[in-house]
Amino acid sequence: MTPLVATEDLIDARGVAEVLGLSAPNTVSVYQHRYADMPRPVVNLGRGRCMLWLRPEMERWAFQLKAAGRTRPRRRVSS
Repeated sequence: MTPLVATEDLIDARGVAEVLGLSAPNTVSVYQHRYADMPRPVVNLGRGRCMLWLRPEMERWAFQLKAAGRTRPRRRVSS
């Protein structure tokens, strides 16, 4: 049986970026690669297509990051 989801709880990459305080939605993919504990999308239509996350999950995770003192991934400095 498929779990029921309240549609008003679904957010796209722009919404995730907003919850996490990121300046650009494309940074969300960087977070997905760097943070194994980041909530995964509940809807993923495939490469280059829409992905949706649950806002409550993202808000909980963002709170945990902040509480643990984990901040944004460091920028790589090229030499």
